[in-house]
Amino acid sequence: MKNKTTRLTGAALPGLLCLFMSLSALWASASPLQSRVTGSVTDTNDNPIPGVSISLTNTNTGTQTDLDGNFELVASPQDTLRISYIGFKTLLLPVGNQTRFTITLQQDITDLGEVTINAGYYNTTRREQTGSIARVTAEEIERQPVTNPLAALQGRMAGVSIVQRSGVPGNAPSIQIRGQNSLRSGFGNSGNLPLYIIDGVPIDSAPLNSSSGLTSPNLGGIDPLNTLNPANIESIEVLKDADATAIYGSRGANGVILITTKQGTGGKQKTRFNAQIYTGAGVVPRKLDLVTTADYISLRQEAFANDGTTPTESNSPDLLLWDPDRYTDWQETLFGGTAETTGVNLGVSGGSERTYYNLGVGYQRETSVFPGDFKYTKLTANLSLNHRSSDERFKLQLSTSFGSDNNRQFDGSSFVSTALSLAPNAPALYSDDGALNWEDSSWNNPLATLYRESEARVQQLISNLSLNYAITPQLEARLNTGYTLLTSEEVTEQPIRFYNPALWANARSRSIHLSAGRQSWIVEPQLNYRNTWGKFNLDALLGSTFQHRQGSTLNIVGIGYSNDQLLGNLAAAEQVVVADNSTSEYAYAAAFGRIGLNYARKYYLNLTGRRDGSSRFGPSRRFASFGAVGGAWILSEESWMQGLKPFLSFTKLRGSYGSAGSDQIGDYGYLDTYSTTPGGGGLYPTQLTNPIYSWERNRKLELALELGFLKDQLRLNTSWYRNRSSNQLVGYNLPAITGFTSVQANLDATVENTGWEFEASTNLNSGRFSWQASLNVSIPQNRLVSFPGIEESSYANTYKVGESLNIQFLYDHTGVDPETGLYTFVDVNEDGVYNFDDRVVVKDLNRTLFGGFRNQFSYGRVSLDFLWEFVVQDGQQYYSSGVPGRLGPILQEDYERRWQSPGDMASFQKLSQGLDALRTYFRFQTSDGIYTNTSFLRLRTLGLNYELPTEKLGINSCILFLQGQNLLTLTSYRGLDPQSPGTTLPALRTLTAGLKLNF
Repeated sequence: MKNKTTRLTGAALPGLLCLFMSLSALWASASPLQSRVTGSVTDTNDNPIPGVSISLTNTNTGTQTDLDGNFELVASPQDTLRISYIGFKTLLLPVGNQTRFTITLQQDITDLGEVTINAGYYNTTRREQTGSIARVTAEEIERQPVTNPLAALQGRMAGVSIVQRSGVPGNAPSIQIRGQNSLRSGFGNSGNLPLYIIDGVPIDSAPLNSSSGLTSPNLGGIDPLNTLNPANIESIEVLKDADATAIYGSRGANGVILITTKQGTGGKQKTRFNAQIYTGAGVVPRKLDLVTTADYISLRQEAFANDGTTPTESNSPDLLLWDPDRYTDWQETLFGGTAETTGVNLGVSGGSERTYYNLGVGYQRETSVFPGDFKYTKLTANLSLNHRSSDERFKLQLSTSFGSDNNRQFDGSSFVSTALSLAPNAPALYSDDGALNWEDSSWNNPLATLYRESEARVQQLISNLSLNYAITPQLEARLNTGYTLLTSEEVTEQPIRFYNPALWANARSRSIHLSAGRQSWIVEPQLNYRNTWGKFNLDALLGSTFQHRQGSTLNIVGIGYSNDQLLGNLAAAEQVVVADNSTSEYAYAAAFGRIGLNYARKYYLNLTGRRDGSSRFGPSRRFASFGAVGGAWILSEESWMQGLKPFLSFTKLRGSYGSAGSDQIGDYGYLDTYSTTPGGGGLYPTQLTNPIYSWERNRKLELALELGFLKDQLRLNTSWYRNRSSNQLVGYNLPAITGFTSVQANLDATVENTGWEFEASTNLNSGRFSWQASLNVSIPQNRLVSFPGIEESSYANTYKVGESLNIQFLYDHTGVDPETGLYTFVDVNEDGVYNFDDRVVVKDLNRTLFGGFRNQFSYGRVSLDFLWEFVVQDGQQYYSSGVPGRLGPILQEDYERRWQSPGDMASFQKLSQGLDALRTYFRFQTSDGIYTNTSFLRLRTLGLNYELPTEKLGINSCILFLQGQNLLTLTSYRGLDPQSPGTTLPALRTLTAGLKLNF
């Protein structure tokens, strides 16, 4: 068979050429032209990230960012960029018509092995940590317009209870890490306070005293942390268990809070600037429903009728002297204003590959909801400088922060209590001539408080210098040094016009001058050794601590000034009294070591030991040893667990046991002290000696299980802990015959804190949409395990073995007597007398459950973030502070359910001014009848952010944000706020709007 050959003839060539041109045109129309795409990649702190992988999905085309975080590649509008880097969330961005991208990567909370955790003297990761460490990042802190950075942690950490006791800026929040360990409590007592470490430098966490009322029992004094700028904080880690805290020895008994400030980053980067500006307003979120004038006049008349007495001008000016038709909403008048807040934070960072810096300044101003010119202002500055040698053997890190705040606030309890107790028909505040109206001395004008001016200035410097030198690739020497200086100056002026001239004709003006100073230094030389032998890894640390602290307090009162213009000038005072002039000195030394072992990255062992010495004990009791052991087993790395990997991606068991101590008592308590007698004729003892008391001991045990599901997109952590604090350092009460109230001693009492902590988090990404959610739940229990001889001690009426330290002994309330209309109670021993023996009800006021639920949604340039905080607890229900029927209003609810006539089945006793009603009402205040469920669910924060498209303007990022705090509270408590009960100003509901720029 012959082969057939097809030949292209000249006639066929034009047809093929036309076909080729048609196919080319069709290909060109189907494949759009490609163009050059450029961009930059930074983290959330605007630091460039080198080595980020940039690729086109479904292709082999890709590149990486350079040292400045920049990239360039060729793409078409139909392509999608895939941006990925270890430790950060992967992004998918459609190219479209955009040729320039400014990309910000966020840390991936599910990447257990890459997110660095600060453990104090060393770093670890979520995957490898053997201790219990909670962490909050800058992203969660800096957007909240708070004065104190601890306030930003509420509801975000398991086992960490933070209570904002007042809406007055500048006061210290209450914080407990896994419960109360010490019997010592009250203002100025640091027995239950955690250790604060800022960039490696410990600071005195005890609040400062104040003469303006900020140290009242409901508040916490002036917090030294107020001088910090929350916008300059990179992260806050809280160390909770023995493995995490034992390396701090005696200082870590109540937990450790590590605050790390922002640092610059290396690389050949250009100078970068960032700015944050915000403004907002805050109001009291809730007002009480008090009786109106008509009902108030009615209840007052009913009280006189029940008592069978007649009103007089002295006992009832509201009925006989004041306008019966007048009505003033005193809550709106005295604390119904709007508090304005303004903040500005500016920063600049840059440098070379070897030397780089970060510099920032901040300003914050807050006003008050009270009448008058009350305000709080704060100025901050911070500098960090990093340098490393060309051979990478020498590293230097310097960080310095300075803060100065000026507080012209007061605790506000007088305005709040007055607003809740003042008759609605009380007189006008001012007379026709503009002066304070005293209404013929028939009332105390609440605005007289405005003339008692107080101003507190606090300045604090915190500096740290760290030097590192690599002796060999495995051995590194480090020297960490720090210095802190805090000064506080407060002047309170009380002029003559503060007093009612008709009643205080001989009153004298006065001024109170309160000065305090604290300074300390610390030096910590260390050696670090790291080595690997096959699958075996060793990380060892050996170091020592030398710390010295000095403190001083001076309180002077000037009395009698000839003119109010001279107030504050002590030379012009008729009398000068030195109320307090004291100094203290504290020395601390320690040697510590740590050995961290792991094999095949699945078996971990952490051994920690510390030998502490403190000047607060007698010469024979100054030194003590503490230590801990922690271990972890990553089961998911075992071969027999691999079959579960697609579903159960991570499993870790960990546990720890160890001891810590506490020397948080006053200085010189083991010495005899004397003072001169009036006139200087002799000496008299002011303190008894006891040189043999020693360290308080805190033994901690923890077991935990950590799970990760679906490639760690869902994480579940469960922890159980038990802390026992013994050898309690307290003031042992003495009989009056000794001439002293107490002597410092150790009590053979043991306090136990146990609890469960649950944490869950998820992270889902789908294209431009991402969702992060986290939940933390804490179930704590506190109890006094043992206290030999408590029945014969002065603590018998305060504590009870088997119960928590935060209890109340109460009368058993049985309702209202239908015949007499008075509250009734159980007379346990039937002796006709009500005393402590009849207080048989024990009420635990600790939180039984608390936590938070956070969600963050992001789509493209928009993100929404909110946090719900929840607390389960019992507490005092709100009732009028005065006896119902006497001068002052009551809640409308109580007015409607009061007893009115014999036979009534009422829950609120009759209106009366008699002594019987007075006794039963105050007895009711110490009975179980006044206690109720004060649990709450609160929308703690709500934030909305939008990133403007600013690529063509030369701005890396521009974010508009709207932030709300305390927007909604669901509770059965009927007072102002379940977290700060009584007459304390509650935390304000605030709304702020701002702008954040990076360029």
